[in-house]
Amino acid sequence: MPTSSASTTDSARSATGGVQSLERAFDLLERMADAGGEVGLSELSASSGLPLPTIHRLMRTLVACGYVRQQPNRRYALGPRLIRLGESASRLLGTWARPHLARLVEETGETANMALLDGDEIVYVAQVPSKHSMRMFTEVGRRVLPHSTGVGKALLADFPAEEVRALLGRTGMPAATDKTITTPDGFIAALADVRHQGYAIDDNEQEIGVRCLAVSVPDSPTAAAISISGPAGRVTEAATDRIVPLLQQVAAELSEALLASNGNPAA
Repeated sequence: MPTSSASTTDSARSATGGVQSLERAFDLLERMADAGGEVGLSELSASSGLPLPTIHRLMRTLVACGYVRQQPNRRYALGPRLIRLGESASRLLGTWARPHLARLVEETGETANMALLDGDEIVYVAQVPSKHSMRMFTEVGRRVLPHSTGVGKALLADFPAEEVRALLGRTGMPAATDKTITTPDGFIAALADVRHQGYAIDDNEQEIGVRCLAVSVPDSPTAAAISISGPAGRVTEAATDRIVPLLQQVAAELSEALLASNGNPAA
């Protein structure tokens, strides 16, 4: 069968040296994720600027591979084969992070964590525990809502307010403790504090007696944050002044490591 000019264009190499059809397919997957996992072709065309025939061809291929599925209402949703890829990538990301988290534990004495924003939830993908016997609520694989955690605040701090309010509308804001922020206005104000301070705090909001300090990982391939958690009696204001610069330094070093592993070594 003769190759159409549109197909030839799609299979050509892009200006970045990649295969254009692959770049477009992954861009569509990311746009679907940003839209909540389910979209229509016209929505994808409007957001990507690609013509409908091109999008239809790419989506048909993604459906055939299991990375996208077509709903009875003719809309498209992210497919089940992405779950395995995401889980494997999360485990690998946690492996890369562990040496950096171990440094945090060594220098602070507290438990160190790494978390990602997965849809509307926070998922912990790596942890190095403190040598102290106190057990934290966090553990690898655990999912929590962002409004009651330091990593959640760090991850959402730079999101537009309307997107944050939409997320909170979908998840609700249940109280984990009597310190949990339970109103959208209160949470938006807390995110403004994070942007001003350069770090986030969970002050007894997820678990009474526990404080958490968190920062986002700059330029991470996927939105990520690292944190330390410990008893409020140890993670004091004085300790915060000492720990936050270390958190920020480790986050920057982890960012460089992730970018290098992604084939984009830091200049």
